[in-house]
Amino acid sequence: MAIKIEKKIVGYGVVKDDDKKAPAAVAEVKKESNVVHLTETLERPEMLLGSTYKVKTPLSEHALYVTINDVILNAGTEHELRRPFEVFINSKNMDHFQWIVALTRIISAVFRKGGDVTFLVEELRSVFDPRGGYFKKGGKYMPSLVAEIGDAIECHLRMIGLIKDNDLDEHQKKLIQEKRAQYDATVKDAEAKEPSEFPDGAQLCGKCHTKAVIQMDGCMTCLNCGDSKCG
Repeated sequence: MAIKIEKKIVGYGVVKDDDKKAPAAVAEVKKESNVVHLTETLERPEMLLGSTYKVKTPLSEHALYVTINDVILNAGTEHELRRPFEVFINSKNMDHFQWIVALTRIISAVFRKGGDVTFLVEELRSVFDPRGGYFKKGGKYMPSLVAEIGDAIECHLRMIGLIKDNDLDEHQKKLIQEKRAQYDATVKDAEAKEPSEFPDGAQLCGKCHTKAVIQMDGCMTCLNCGDSKCG
């Protein structure tokens, strides 16, 4: 087929066999990558499953109640999933009302957006109170009230399976049991103590933030997570 050239020639090149195949290959790639992504707006169901967590801190006379409601996706099928949909925080203490309402609306918006929402836990737990933190029941250190709200959300996400438990291996569990047994043997009133409590005078663990580090056999060992300075 003849082609009439109406413009001035400014350059030329020899057409190779590979150049002839290239347009067909590009067209094939475009055909395969012609994927349409659909989005679906999830309406709030009339009823949601939820759990409420009590947060009692020494910073306030009244406790906070954190309620997290979940939506069930693909209910009744093998792909059924339970995902957080909204959060509410209620308390008789009105001192924190303004920022608590703002916090719940932002967290609920992130929940409804979908995707991986587990990053919220670390973001909330990294908030520090300039006046100092406190120890909650069991000896776990909380740097702020916001951090404890994040701790409650973490408990819920673990319950519904979004966050997997990092269980200790058998060696670490055995080591902790041995250390507990050795310490209990040297304490006369060990039986009077609750199993969840750690020894008086235990130091704060830098790994799990629990007041459970004691010195055994010349080595500082955490009775909660097994972290040891001696490896």
